[in-house]
Amino acid sequence: MMRRTPGGRSAGWAAGTLMLCTVTTVGLVAAPGGASARSGHAAAPTAVGYGGAVSSVDPDASRTAIDVLRRGGNAMDAAVAASAALGVTEPYVAGPGGGGFVVYYDAESRRVHTFDGRETAPRSMGEKAFIDPSTGRPLPFPEAVTSGLSVGVPGTLAQWDQLLRRFGTRDLGTLLQPAIGIAEGGFVVDQEFHAQTAANAARFRDIPPTRDLFLPGGRPPEVGSRLRNPDLAATYRTISKLGARWGYRGQLAEDVVNTVRRPPVQPGSERVVRPGLMTLDDVAAYRPQTRPPTRVSYRGLDVYGMAPPSSGGSTVGEALNILGDLPPAKGDAVQALHNYLEASRLAYADRNRYVGDPAHVDVPLKELLSPGFAKERACLVDPARAAVSPVPPGLPDGEYEPCARPSGRAGALPYEGPQTTNLVVADARGNVAVFTMTIEQLGGSGLTVPGRGFLLNNELTDFSFAPPANGAPDPNLPAGGKRPRSSMAPTLVVKDGRPLLAVGSPGGSTIITTVLQILVNRLDLGMDLPAAVAAPRATQRNTPATFAEQSFIDRYGAALRAKGHTVELFTEQGPDAVIGAATGLEFFGGGRIQAVAEPVRRHGGSAMVVRPGR
Repeated sequence: MMRRTPGGRSAGWAAGTLMLCTVTTVGLVAAPGGASARSGHAAAPTAVGYGGAVSSVDPDASRTAIDVLRRGGNAMDAAVAASAALGVTEPYVAGPGGGGFVVYYDAESRRVHTFDGRETAPRSMGEKAFIDPSTGRPLPFPEAVTSGLSVGVPGTLAQWDQLLRRFGTRDLGTLLQPAIGIAEGGFVVDQEFHAQTAANAARFRDIPPTRDLFLPGGRPPEVGSRLRNPDLAATYRTISKLGARWGYRGQLAEDVVNTVRRPPVQPGSERVVRPGLMTLDDVAAYRPQTRPPTRVSYRGLDVYGMAPPSSGGSTVGEALNILGDLPPAKGDAVQALHNYLEASRLAYADRNRYVGDPAHVDVPLKELLSPGFAKERACLVDPARAAVSPVPPGLPDGEYEPCARPSGRAGALPYEGPQTTNLVVADARGNVAVFTMTIEQLGGSGLTVPGRGFLLNNELTDFSFAPPANGAPDPNLPAGGKRPRSSMAPTLVVKDGRPLLAVGSPGGSTIITTVLQILVNRLDLGMDLPAAVAAPRATQRNTPATFAEQSFIDRYGAALRAKGHTVELFTEQGPDAVIGAATGLEFFGGGRIQAVAEPVRRHGGSAMVVRPGR
């Protein structure tokens, strides 16, 4: 077994081992019926066993993580390798052009650490960056997305390097080899990837390097065909040789900046693709951040999450604090769901008012997660009647009354792109990584870096485009060097100092409610983790209506409407949209782990363990 060096790195594997690892990830076959099993191993939503475990949306990524664990790598090594693989097989939601957040449990110290690889705005970006100077109004959202203006300085490569230096036992070049093999050999296109490509086809056709990569022959690749990405394989190979620094002070940095400032648009296209503001100095100045995790106690457990600029940890944590102050539902599913929706409604009001990049705005994080503030907010929950949204935010000022009425101004829910991905990994030593990553919108900005094989993010559209019309303060307006607010919520639940649950999800602003509802299902309603993940979902984000999947409406809609909830079908991503696509782990003691992915949503996920066994 290889030991961590003082710098967090080891000498890596022997060349023969590298070749074997590459070969094992390339033998790809189409799954029956175009299902999501892209590798030679059928995707399974649940696995139980020993020696380590992983859950992701993709079997190639899960298999990559398991291979790393079997060869002696730890959870952080496996998470980075699987993240790189997702950059190949899930290029519309992950890759070198984006960023993410990691919550990590270090078994040796029994401490939780969090890592911020969020993208940053160029230093010349101002508050009115998304205001059209010709009209004085915010840019149309689709026009803002497909532009260089929407691209933040990518954080992924720097974050991979940071994660491995801090807790890895393998070098980045070694861990990129499986992804290189997948990119060279190709992956089999499933129905989900075909549909995602078709949804983006119109704008992809207007960006030649994106068209050439993802629309072979000018059309979305057919289900069952193999999509190769030799440009990304070459990019990963160069990173393996030169290190992550190449992406910030080398030719790759220049290529990214050139793409942002001079978007490669098809001559004669009528699409308006605005240039961005990013410079080489902006890229060179990028630094990933380490931050203290958020932490709340719930039902005798410690729940850790991601601090701002993510709003995941603060909003999940505040909602749990509110739920902890409400009378227990005692197995009454309708009452538990009512409480969950009301706690989420209140926590979202506070999120929108107070949470932003703490380097640029004063985020009262300690007070947002304080018991006193939770009591003030919980007293507003009527157990028999839903509140009317938008509810105003509270005042987390440290001076709390038994039942203070809020006096702030309610704000509208800003839009966030829903396309993100999450993976969870644990190793035999007890280390656990929860890694949520994104390029924001499905397909990001639509801009592929020519010759490099990856899309650039549109994370800067997570900023508010303009101050609220009601004059309320907004902590999430654009600014130079600022990180836009995120809803990514990698979450770790710890019992008596040891991990109990690890969970995360994609879904834009529904990430928070997805993670929160899974915790409520598991901890309050007594579901096992597979049932908690599979259960129908609803999302309340301080909007007039609670939006829900059809199965949720069928089961609970009438009872919740009787309590005053306006329950409507969730259609933010289309008529058959689902809420989230979660992945999770549960730890049973004695080294036994249950890995859980979605059985149905987005065609299901992939859960694997090193050694299966009950």
